[in-house]
Amino acid sequence: MTLSRFSDNHKRKFDDNGVVDILHRMKRHEVDADHTSPSQQPFNPWRSDENSAQNRSSSPEESCSSSSSSSSTTESSTRSESTRLQLFVRMMSGGKTMVIHAEKNDTVLELLARTSLKTKIPVMEQRVIYKGKQLEDQHSLSYYSIEQDSSLHLVGRMRSTAHPVACQVVDDIMYIVSRMHRGGGENNLPPLPRGMSINEKVSSFFSMIPVENDENSNEDYIHSTENYLKIFTSSSVPAALVMLYSSSLETNRSCGESSIMLFLNSCLSLPDNQQSCCFPVVLEFCRLLRRVSLHNKLYGSCRNTLGSLLETVQELVDKAGTTFTSLHYRLLTVGEENFLCFSELANLMDQQLVDDNLGPSSYDVQKFSSFWRPLRYAIDFQLSSLIPIALPLRSTVLEAEVGRVWQIFGRLLNTMNICMLKIESKLGGRGVANTETMALKWGQYLNILKIVSSMSELYQGGKEQVVSLINSRKVPFCALILKFVKRGDDHAWISEYKEATTFECRRHLAMMLFPDGKEDYEEMHEMLIDRSNLLAESFEYISKASPGGLHGGLFMEFKNEEATGPGVLREWFYLVCQELFSPKGSLFLRSADDCRRFSPNPASKVDPLHLDYFKFTGRVIALALMHNVQVGALFDRVFYLQLAEQTISLEDIKDTDRIMYNSCKQILEMDPVFFDSNAGLGLTFVLETEELGKRDTIELKKDGKSTAVSSENREEYVKLLISKRFTTSVSELVKKFSEGFFDILSVPVQSFFRHLHLEDFDGMLRGGENQISVDDWRAHTEYNGFKETDRQIDWFWKILRKMTEEERRSILFFWTSSKFIPVEGFRGLSSKLYIYRIHEPNDRLPTSQTCFYRLCFPKYPTLGLMEQRLRFIAQDHVSSSFGKW
Repeated sequence: MTLSRFSDNHKRKFDDNGVVDILHRMKRHEVDADHTSPSQQPFNPWRSDENSAQNRSSSPEESCSSSSSSSSTTESSTRSESTRLQLFVRMMSGGKTMVIHAEKNDTVLELLARTSLKTKIPVMEQRVIYKGKQLEDQHSLSYYSIEQDSSLHLVGRMRSTAHPVACQVVDDIMYIVSRMHRGGGENNLPPLPRGMSINEKVSSFFSMIPVENDENSNEDYIHSTENYLKIFTSSSVPAALVMLYSSSLETNRSCGESSIMLFLNSCLSLPDNQQSCCFPVVLEFCRLLRRVSLHNKLYGSCRNTLGSLLETVQELVDKAGTTFTSLHYRLLTVGEENFLCFSELANLMDQQLVDDNLGPSSYDVQKFSSFWRPLRYAIDFQLSSLIPIALPLRSTVLEAEVGRVWQIFGRLLNTMNICMLKIESKLGGRGVANTETMALKWGQYLNILKIVSSMSELYQGGKEQVVSLINSRKVPFCALILKFVKRGDDHAWISEYKEATTFECRRHLAMMLFPDGKEDYEEMHEMLIDRSNLLAESFEYISKASPGGLHGGLFMEFKNEEATGPGVLREWFYLVCQELFSPKGSLFLRSADDCRRFSPNPASKVDPLHLDYFKFTGRVIALALMHNVQVGALFDRVFYLQLAEQTISLEDIKDTDRIMYNSCKQILEMDPVFFDSNAGLGLTFVLETEELGKRDTIELKKDGKSTAVSSENREEYVKLLISKRFTTSVSELVKKFSEGFFDILSVPVQSFFRHLHLEDFDGMLRGGENQISVDDWRAHTEYNGFKETDRQIDWFWKILRKMTEEERRSILFFWTSSKFIPVEGFRGLSSKLYIYRIHEPNDRLPTSQTCFYRLCFPKYPTLGLMEQRLRFIAQDHVSSSFGKW
């Protein structure tokens, strides 16, 4: 629209070339200032066309010297500060007020050139009004006696706005700020009308921003939010509020701080998709507040708000995946400000790490990560073809940032090495067994190492440096894992350094992926099982339960038996797994070389419910792991690799199918000339199978029957043979098992196996491989009613030493409902074992309370009688019963 204009009673004294020259000089000043480091720039929060930093004057009302190029430094330094003006320039249309800096001897035309840089309105279409009078271009500002903080009016041809009410609210904010600044504080001015406080105006402004609804698409309300916030920034409100905050008057300072915090919190209150629109304004606040002071609390809050916005947008980008959206673009355009914040937080991390009294706070580390992730995303996006990067990186986008990240990486790596040394010294000779001495201030070390590890992936040789550090500090690294890794943490990165960890660490990391079983009995899944129909009834209870219902825990009871509790549950797990992996069943095949190991049976389809039973088995195994029960059955290597979604090689099938392994090995190692001269031993690309007495021939690839195996294609033949025999034939069975396992785990199954070796999984399913040590057993047993020196106790251990391994395990099963002990021995049990004396007739059989690991027997008068009673309960049919009602 066209505004009313004052009559032009005079000709402009400068021609178009003169105007262009002024604009060119103004623009050059802007570019020069942008390349001046913050520490060299005087504070001037109002100037959006020049970088500045705080002038250390006693009052914020005092003017500051302008930062310029080296050629103008001498000239600017000789200027008197009293000639520097700060002017409020209000547009007569659109309700916008700008803050412009000028010199008293500047001409009106030079002032218009400055406003043109902000308004984008041509100089020839602008007029300035002061005290009702139009100013002539050729006169200086001092000619019209224009003083500090004067209000001018700009009139001219302007574009219309779609949000006039928002413009008016912003104009009101600028008016209030100007009023407080000129009046020396709100207490010295007449009261404003109700609703005219800055905080009320900020709240009103955000209330106008449309929120998501069914009528508008995501892009509609995001675009609308952007338009509203552009009004806020184009009117210099951020600079005005920062100026208020930097005032020497406490009332002004408090008001500025409150208003800025209200704005930042309002940004975080917007819906997630709209929060990304706040980036430009929050970035502007960061730039301005950084010039006040890097260590300013309000600046820290502003930086943290930016970090929170980045977290939200990063989560949305992660959900969007590879589809490039406007959110991806926003992460890429955060730019230098993001790097500055990341660098500042890196310095903070370094300081906190070396502080002997305080460690890094979880909040600071979280924000450190918040700024690192988009920075890493930008580097990956723009330099993906160069990663890992070889330094120095020349003439490339992000060259400076990449070099600086490398320096931060090196510094943090060295600092973490010092910190790990301190932990190692504190732990002493007991190592991870002494984790109770671990200080809470070390709690964020793993999270910092996670970021350092991520940084290392960008550079050639970076990952090797982290591996070297962790391998040289295995003890403190493992201690940190056992002490501080909690359920719900993102610790997948630690699997990259699996070789530096112990079995206890790897088991702990895997177990933290399971949900935390609840102790509330009202939420437990109850089962009442008949021993005579154990498998079928167990299948019904577990298969029909919801995954969430199983997460709460299990309450187990056998029909017509007295006992309940954890001991009964442990026995149920053992007995169900005995049924599932029984050679009499059709679900699993026993390994020929190791009778303890099993793999899916391709012929299990004879049972119409075989897929459901594989899913049931996956649930049972995951539940047993979650409840820390060793069930005794082990998986062969091929089955384990399939669950971990790893490629199966020839060496992997060695213990699963020794005949096929030897045949394939011979084919690959045979002399090529001999192999081809014998026509590839008559082999073609087929696999001969036999299931339930029926032989079949399966082609390994198209036209496999007519494709002969030669020395040139024999590697392909072996790979296809292994894939068809061990992957394709049982892929559906493995998939169903994984589905059942996932129901309990609730994270991808491969995430669980990523942390483990096959031997670790063996230890979790079966426990220790060695025979039971009676000495270890005795060392972890306590007594009630007996003393360790009593002859009955001495007899008991003598009898155990005389028993076979299987008899000892039966006694252990009767005592604890488990035939297996953890890898670390009896100390790995959840409790000590106890022998209780019962005051019953001396010929009574022993009893047990498996939930509490209690074995109870009377004071037997002779060793022979005790041995007779113990050998009786060592029989399987006796040890697997809790007594009848």
